[in-house]
Amino acid sequence: MNESDRSNDPEVGDAMAAMQRAAELARKTAIQTETAIIIVQDGKRIRITADELREQQAHSVKYKSVSHKSKEPRR
Repeated sequence: MNESDRSNDPEVGDAMAAMQRAAELARKTAIQTETAIIIVQDGKRIRITADELREQQAHSVKYKSVSHKSKEPRR
């Protein structure tokens, strides 16, 4: 299966969605238990603390609420 076949394969999309849900659950669990998570970015292991995850979450929520408001119809 080549790359273009995989991009059209619904199972690949389902697997990606499942991995994203698992990553979000790992972040929430790390925050609740005051532990860090380890990710691999550009081939390097990076440790992200619960405090850093909270900061990322706050920034993400703030951005989502701003972008969501801009999509509301004007009255």
